Amino acid sequence: MIEKLKWLGHASFLIDSDVKIYIDPYDLKQGLPEADIILVTHPHYDHLSVADINKIVKDDTVIISPTGAEGVKKGKVEKIKVGEKKEVKGVKIEAVPAYNIGKSFHKKDAGWVGYIVEVEGKRIYHAGDTDFIPEMKEISCDIALLPCGGTYTMDWKEAVEAGNAINTKTVIPMHWGKIVGDKSDAEKVKENLKKEVIIL
Repeated sequence: MIEKLKWLGHASFLIDSDVKIYIDPYDLKQGLPEADIILVTHPHYDHLSVADINKIVKDDTVIISPTGAEGVKKGKVEKIKVGEKKEVKGVKIEAVPAYNIGKSFHKKDAGWVGYIVEVEGKRIYHAGDTDFIPEMKEISCDIALLPCGGTYTMDWKEAVEAGNAINTKTVIPMHWGKIVGDKSDAEKVKENLKKEVIIL
């Protein structure tokens, strides 16, 4: 599954399986495939980018977001809440909590989310914009995509704590290299986490 997981920069990913799944598409390059499913974690411009969604959306794309997606030209927008599960085009999707502790960029009561996506028998957890939160101890997945850039999300030290707490085989650091954080943050996660860490 790792070879089908494409990091597009920042917190943006494409799961390039038979069903094309984008998570938080932002600052997309040309030539990417059209989306079957688009998952949005929260409404900040670098996660809910309507301009980028409109580059990859088609008539039957399903866009899932906790706050909707005003201005999207095509597709079907569905709202989702923390704890809610959906099955879309054969893909199981679960919305899980994502929030800050001790800072106010992403408040718990906003109801913004991370996702667990089950594709080809593998569970991929995209943490969204979050700190290391207690709910992560309940998460079981094959691959965990964890922010590590600090400021708006957890930094590399918290990402290590989270990676150790989550029941996962593999961690991929994200949310670095565009707005906050750089490759050294991802490398520190790899150096300090006692699990497989892959830097894409």
